[in-house]
Amino acid sequence: MTHPPRRLVIVVRADPVICGHSGEARNLAEVALTRGFTDVRLLTWPIPTLQAAGLPLKPLDRLLPYSAGITVERPDAVGDYRVPDGRHQAGLTGRLVELLAEPVPTVCLSMYLAPHTAVVVDAVAAARAAGFAPDVRTVAKAVGSDVTNVIRSCLREGRFGAATVLFTTFLANDEVVAVSEYTRQEIIASAEQVDARCGTTFAEQCRRRVSVSYPPIDSSAFLGLDPARMDAALERRGLSRDGYVLFLSRVTRAKGVHDLIAAFGRARCRSRVKLVVAGTGPALEQVRALAAGDERVVFMTDVDDQEKALLMRGCAAYVLPTKPVPEFVETFGIALAEKMLAGGGPIITTMTGGTLEAVGDTAVIVAPEDVTGLAAALDRVVLDMSPAERGDLERRARARAMRFDRAAVFDDLFPRPRPAVEVA
Repeated sequence: MTHPPRRLVIVVRADPVICGHSGEARNLAEVALTRGFTDVRLLTWPIPTLQAAGLPLKPLDRLLPYSAGITVERPDAVGDYRVPDGRHQAGLTGRLVELLAEPVPTVCLSMYLAPHTAVVVDAVAAARAAGFAPDVRTVAKAVGSDVTNVIRSCLREGRFGAATVLFTTFLANDEVVAVSEYTRQEIIASAEQVDARCGTTFAEQCRRRVSVSYPPIDSSAFLGLDPARMDAALERRGLSRDGYVLFLSRVTRAKGVHDLIAAFGRARCRSRVKLVVAGTGPALEQVRALAAGDERVVFMTDVDDQEKALLMRGCAAYVLPTKPVPEFVETFGIALAEKMLAGGGPIITTMTGGTLEAVGDTAVIVAPEDVTGLAAALDRVVLDMSPAERGDLERRARARAMRFDRAAVFDDLFPRPRPAVEVA
C-alpha cells in the first residue's frame, strides 16, 4: 500500500551539535518515516558555520547515519560580505519557500525560537504572498535556551521590542509547545513581564495555547545493551564496570561540573572510583585546570552516541549537579532520561528547573551548589547504598523514562490524520 505524499520539515540545529534537542530532531524524523510521512527533511546550518560559532560538536567522522528517507539540508548563505548577518538564515528561509511551493501537504516543526521559528513564519508568509497556497501546518517548540538565554536576556536588558518579536513569532504558529511544564510556566511568566511593560496580551495567549511535549528519546539505543560490548568499550578507555562516576553533558558552569570536581576532591569514594568528565563546552579548559594533577579525574572529548549509552550503563553513578545561572537553567535534562533508560548506577542531580519532570523520585537529589552535600551523595551511592536499593532505583527509573520514548512523544505531538469517510 502506498501512502499519499506527506512531508515533515524540521528546522533545527542538527548534528553534529552536541545538544539534546538535535537528538530530538533525529528521533522525531525517524519516527515520522513509520507514521506515513514520505519525505522527511532537516533544515540546518552548514558545518563550517557551526564550527565558527564555537558550538560543542560531535566527532564528524562518527556521526550516526539517518535512515533512508531522511534528508539533511544545509543551505548555503545568500549574499556576500556586504550582508553582515542573516545570510544563512536567508538561505534556510529561501529553501523552505521552495519546498512549500511544491504541492505536498507539509508539517513544519521549528525548535529554538531564534532564529528557526522566524525561518518558518517568514517562509510560510512568503509562500502565501507569492500565491503558492501551501498546504502547511506549523508547530513551534520552545526549548530551554529560548527562555533562559533569549527571552530572559531581552527582559534583563530592557529590550522589550525584541521580546515582543519573539512572542509574536512564536504565537504566529498553528501549534505552540514547550519542552517541559517548567518551560511552559517560564514562558508565561516572561510574557506577563512583557505585557506589564507593553500592554500586550501574550500571557493569556500562552496560558491558553502552549502545551507540553517532552523530548523524544530513542529508547532502543539504551535498552538491552550487550554487557560484553560494554566491558570492551570500558576497557579501551582504561575503565571497569562500577569503577567510575560519570558526568556526561556540555561542560559549562550551569551544568555544575565545577562543583562536581570540588566534591570529588573531598569524597571518600575517590579511593574506589574515578571521575569521568565526558563532553566539550566553553568551560572545558577551566575545568581541566581545576582538576590539574588529580589522576583520578579523566576527561573525554570524543564520545559518540553509541559509546555514550555504554558509559552510562557501566558507571557507578551518573552525576549532573546542574544549577541555575543567568544564561541557562536546565529545563528538562535529556541526558538524565537517557541514563534512566540505560540503567547502571544511580543518578545524582539537583532540583533545578525541570529536572524532577525527568527523574521524578528515582534519583538522589542534592541542593544546587552544595559541594559538601554532593560529596556526601557520592559516598552514599558508591560506598553505602545496598544492591537492593540500587536495583530498585534502576528499575523504577527505566519504567518512568519509557514515557519519553520517541514513538509515544511523536504520536502525541503529531496525531495521525483521520482517514477520509467514504460517502455511499
